Amino acid sequence: MKLSDSISAVVTGGASGLGSAVAGELASAGVHVTLFDMNAEAGEARAAELGGAFQRVDVSDPDSVAQGFAAVKAARGGLQILVNCAGIGPAAKTVSRGEPHDPALFSKVVGVNLIGSFNCASQAAALMAGNDPLTEDGERGVIVNTASVAAYDGQIGQVAYSASKGGIVGMTLPMARDLSQSGIRVCTIAPGIFMTPLLAGLPEDVQTSLGQQVPFPSRLGDPSEFAALARHIVENAMLNGEVIRLDGAIRMAPR
Repeated sequence: MKLSDSISAVVTGGASGLGSAVAGELASAGVHVTLFDMNAEAGEARAAELGGAFQRVDVSDPDSVAQGFAAVKAARGGLQILVNCAGIGPAAKTVSRGEPHDPALFSKVVGVNLIGSFNCASQAAALMAGNDPLTEDGERGVIVNTASVAAYDGQIGQVAYSASKGGIVGMTLPMARDLSQSGIRVCTIAPGIFMTPLLAGLPEDVQTSLGQQVPFPSRLGDPSEFAALARHIVENAMLNGEVIRLDGAIRMAPR
């Protein structure tokens, strides 16, 4: 897909972290970006910086997602790109001090990360399917989901997070196959340890220690590197149904 000012994108979790970086990367190519996020203050400020739009959307609520996409359709007439970055990652063990994992917390993590990604992807695809083809191949849209290396080597305390991200990995290929007849591509990025707002709040020596666990380059990933890969997926028509680890070759230790 060739990026231009005629292209409309939605980035979930776009108010901060990886989502904010993706939004900036797409906007730099002229794309009109709408941010979906729960943080209205940060989301509106970032959207204003990018000349885009903001919608307060709870991705785990299909009605909230529907309202967000309805606003995008009304304002832009359609949608060509969705990048799912919204997510949460509270830590809790399967059993801790004799107590079982809080089932409500497990459900919440799966609800935001996995079901939220699905809600946005399925509703975005329904919009994209109505587009006129953008390329000679008949491409109508691209969906990029965000998993994590925790989908493959989750650490102690990541049982809910890993399960949710593993679900995103698992739905990538069948979703791409489902949507192939509509000319919609689907890929997933599985990032390693990146400098997100959560990690930025840690002491510098802790950040350095985490970065040194990465074989090469031995540092934390920069959100701009994640954003660059998301853009490349959008622009490269042969990337479809694939999960790409973006992790400097790290394989996470148990703790």
